[in-house]
Amino acid sequence: MYFSKLYAIFVLYLICFFTKRKLLSIAAALCFIAGAKAQTSYGLKAGANFAKFQVSGGNTSYTSDAATFFYVTGYADVPVAMNFSVQPGISLQGKGGKAPAGDFTEVSTKDNLMYIEVPVNFVYYVPTGEAGKVFFGAGPYAAIGIHAKSTQGNLSEIGSFSDAGLKAFDAGLNFLAGFKLTNGFLINGGYGLGLTNMLKDIDGVTSKNRVFSVGVGYQF
Repeated sequence: MYFSKLYAIFVLYLICFFTKRKLLSIAAALCFIAGAKAQTSYGLKAGANFAKFQVSGGNTSYTSDAATFFYVTGYADVPVAMNFSVQPGISLQGKGGKAPAGDFTEVSTKDNLMYIEVPVNFVYYVPTGEAGKVFFGAGPYAAIGIHAKSTQGNLSEIGSFSDAGLKAFDAGLNFLAGFKLTNGFLINGGYGLGLTNMLKDIDGVTSKNRVFSVGVGYQF
């Protein structure tokens, strides 16, 4: 009964994901997941994002330099089998990228994009004795952009994603790994693979988020 309920909720998440009903419906599904089992625990993670854009058009592809931002994530850890959990959460994610002078413009450029992101990760734990557990995981995410800042040389402009010529909705896949100590302390790293084109009204060219992250956390 529990597994059928969990499966139904996950299907609901996928429907919301692909029809872009976005965060409201997804968040409702996550609330059901988080309350589905008594052993649910909760955690908080924070750290640094090293973010890039991958731009493609025609037969060419360009990856920007990495720009450093931050992330903060709260999540629930819901055990569904031996050493296996589902982790729905909500996250504040800094993404973007930068390019040195000469790549596209005469001055250096940097884009700082802030998102509210809803991930659902599937995590497997490998016990390592009394020290703790190694963990690996992956899962989809959906995100809404809330703030965009573009810097060219010494000039900065702050506005909405639409003002910057970007789509506010982003979606993709997360990959994560790390170590959880027996006292709940976490050391973790991850990679975010954006799958949606961020650019508006530019035919034949796509730009997608690529984010490597490292951080620490605590699971209560």
